[in-house]
Amino acid sequence: MSSQLRTMAEATAKGETVDVLFWVGCAGSFDERYKRVTVSFVNILNKLSINYAVLGEEETCTGDPARRAGNEFLFQMQAISNIQVLNGYGVTKIVTACPHCFNTLKNEYPELGGNYEVIHHSTFLQQLINDGKVKLKDGGEFKGKKITYHDSCYLGRANNVYEAPREVLKALDADLVEMKRCKTTGLCCGAGGAQMFKEAENGKKEINLERIEEAIETGAQIVASGCPFCLTMLADGVKNKEKEGEIEVKDIAELIEKGI
Repeated sequence: MSSQLRTMAEATAKGETVDVLFWVGCAGSFDERYKRVTVSFVNILNKLSINYAVLGEEETCTGDPARRAGNEFLFQMQAISNIQVLNGYGVTKIVTACPHCFNTLKNEYPELGGNYEVIHHSTFLQQLINDGKVKLKDGGEFKGKKITYHDSCYLGRANNVYEAPREVLKALDADLVEMKRCKTTGLCCGAGGAQMFKEAENGKKEINLERIEEAIETGAQIVASGCPFCLTMLADGVKNKEKEGEIEVKDIAELIEKGI
């Protein structure tokens, strides 16, 4: 991924301190499409000389899918294991590109002894832009392009993060257009609550197709996302509509990397 990528174990062995832990997540580690988002975000961190590290093989699933699917025992096993590792390294600040990891680490780990400052990568990128650390090219390739943003349930309604990803997209000098259902009235992509891992139930229409139709209505050339589950569902919707030549589905980290 990068010669500059280091693990917490490596940093600790050298007696080095780390400002922020990048929590990669299952999708960022194993999903072929979302690995590209991980690479984009890491490239941004490296370019800006952010003092960060990853857990590497010591990182395991946060337990979010297990809890959503009703296996509380498995969730607590996974969570306690992760908390022991994080606390062992004295981690205080975590950034992640996955809203599911973000929500679980931020809101559900404290009751088990894991207290950290947890930031979604959209907020982290917004802070870097506001601080002048991320300088975007004037008149870049996104200037005048129509981009619509899909609100992830776990980032939006669950954690009230609506403006950070939009501010990041506005910094690209793109034309941000909203879908009819957005922000507090946004429509789920269909993958949350562990639905990603089960077959669809009987119904008249797949929810991701309903959502991508709303995106198509905006006339956007790019559908931006800040969640691996949403990215997959939206990309599948674009394929189903045979619009792959017209609409790109991208994570905001990929867009910022291109815009720097």
